[in-house]
Amino acid sequence: MTTTDSLRSGPGANGRSSGTGRDSGRTGRDTGRLPVREHLPAGQAAAPSAAPVLDVVVPVYNEEKDLRPCVLRLHDHLSRTFPYPFRITVADNASTDATTAVAARLAAELRGVRCVRLEEKGRGRALRTVWTDSDAPVLAYMDVDLSTDLNALLPLVAPLISGHSDLAIGSRLARSARVVRGSKREFISRAYNLILRSSLAAGFSDAQCGFKAIRSEVAERLLPMVEDSGWFFDTELLVLAERAGLRIHEVPVDWIDDPDSTVHIVRTATEDLKGVWRVGRALAVGALPLDRLARPFGDDPRDRALTGVPRGLARQLVGFCVVGVLSTLFYLALYSLFRLGVGPQLANGGALLVSAVANTAANRRLTFGVRGRGGAVRHQAQGLVVFAIGLALTSGSLAALGAATGSPSHGTELAVLITANLAATVLRFLLLRAWVFPARAGSHPGPDPVSDSYSEDVR
Repeated sequence: MTTTDSLRSGPGANGRSSGTGRDSGRTGRDTGRLPVREHLPAGQAAAPSAAPVLDVVVPVYNEEKDLRPCVLRLHDHLSRTFPYPFRITVADNASTDATTAVAARLAAELRGVRCVRLEEKGRGRALRTVWTDSDAPVLAYMDVDLSTDLNALLPLVAPLISGHSDLAIGSRLARSARVVRGSKREFISRAYNLILRSSLAAGFSDAQCGFKAIRSEVAERLLPMVEDSGWFFDTELLVLAERAGLRIHEVPVDWIDDPDSTVHIVRTATEDLKGVWRVGRALAVGALPLDRLARPFGDDPRDRALTGVPRGLARQLVGFCVVGVLSTLFYLALYSLFRLGVGPQLANGGALLVSAVANTAANRRLTFGVRGRGGAVRHQAQGLVVFAIGLALTSGSLAALGAATGSPSHGTELAVLITANLAATVLRFLLLRAWVFPARAGSHPGPDPVSDSYSEDVR
């Protein structure tokens, strides 16, 4: 990587400033949790020689035509509207045309502009490299075509400067966004975000808009967990941040499609789907140390405990109900299948056993937030005890039905089983909460994805 700087208002050619203290504290902080979010000092705006508060990265590949007007327009906008010192970094992704020369001239002409040359392609690789090396407390990026109206830039980074949020994204799918683009790209974008919502439970509305920002201390911890170096980088970054309970701010944008875009839609979509599968699998097995991204307790008003309300009860009830509905449907389907070949008691026992194992595994991860494989066997054994109680209730109900009617219909059997399962549900939840997955002493409520049980299970 080579760097060309023109940073007469900031640090030297290496893009670092000793005043931030990021280098000295980087190693020691990586093993702990994130610090409390704070409003960046407003006094820096009045210090021309201070390190930049915002570093805007423009990743480019063979953009000799569009690069200069983009940087000139962005620099002019920031100079007129942004009240803090800033930097624009052109990240050249191994361009083979005159892009590098254009970027070098811009760095020589404009204050606060630099060029970083990378010898390998990949937007994610460029962002990771520049963000890791930057000394700015707020890091952003935007596409070189400037499809997004720059008036959204200050609203994008303001929540990060104030300490309100950890990441910020521009959204073309927000209700008040104004977007001009073809029906094909509109369909692809909405379909992709629907896939993210259904497969990874993503709550953000637009993963692909090239208009995002992140606080530097979050980037330090989050970037090493992101594997992708291409177009899926954005999505992976956002999914991991959301699962860790970090706050993502969305800004509706005005966006006009670039008809000359060189993005290969089919290849990009294929790589994105591969990334969705990889990240989903990693999250399912608890392979990511998301506890490192937790904020200190008390940083969020939601951390304040309510008197007389068991910790996490509301969230656990919702998770338990969802898992319970799915488990019941699974159980009834299995019972109907087994009933084709065996009697009602054997069909009930087999269906309940299989669904009980699946139910315990799902509640372990989704309802009570336990990650990793530690204690899984013990939890399943305890879950089987809960299963035995459910078996006694449902089998007893079937036996009573048989004694009362002699030869009940299949529909009557199902109705009795549903009633018996509902009666066992409350007891099952109480046993799971108090015995199988009890709250640890000294633990506190926080965002579900950052359960303390993860670190305890995998260490």
